This record gives sequence, C-alpha cells and structure tokens, in this order.
Amino acid sequence: MPSRDPQTGEVPGALYEHHAEMCKVFSNATRLRILNSLREGEMPVAAIAGKLGVTLGAVSSHLLMMKRRRVLLSRKQGNQVFYRLANPKMLQAFDLIREILYEQIKQEGLLARGLERERARKR
Repeated sequence: MPSRDPQTGEVPGALYEHHAEMCKVFSNATRLRILNSLREGEMPVAAIAGKLGVTLGAVSSHLLMMKRRRVLLSRKQGNQVFYRLANPKMLQAFDLIREILYEQIKQEGLLARGLERERARKR
C-alpha cells in the first residue's frame, strides 16, 4: 500500500507523477509487445527486434525509454545488450489490463449482435 502523509492521509503527489510516467509504457503497442516478449526472460536487443519485426533503431528507443522509467534492466555482454523486466509484477498489470480489454470487447460484441438482431426484427 502506498505510504500516506501522516497529517493529511493523502498519497504524495510525487507518487502520482511516477505512476503517470510508468503508465506511459503501456501507451504504445510496440512497448506492450516488448513487455510481452520479455515475459519469456532476458533477450538481446537484436532478438527482440527480430521477434517483433521492428528495426533495431526503433526497438532500441523503446527499450531506452522503458529503462529510464525503471521498467527494464539491461546488461552488456560483449557487443550485445540484454534486457529483462525490472520487476515481473509489471506483467500482472499488463495481464489485468488485457483481461479488462477482452471483457470489454466481448461485451461490445454481444451488444453489437443484439443490435443487429433488433434491426433484423424491425425489417
């Protein structure tokens, strides 16, 4: 549970700022694909790029952004840089958001089919 100010009981504003910065990671489809790829474990940059079909330059900029937000950790081995999740709990947030989206898509599909049936009855 986040620490609260003992006088006001409020969560410090800086925590909200860090939260917002962390959420920026989830605002890009390529970064989401990178996170999902790293679910399997540490990978070198070239392998991530190859797996996603993205250029090295593009994937490198996303990796750097996520490293700056402390979502990823890296290590260098020879001329390769390997990335891994800084905290596997990140995948719990990833999976929860995905589950919510699946539920919304399913509900929207049910609503759309219901509307289509209603239109068909009126014809």
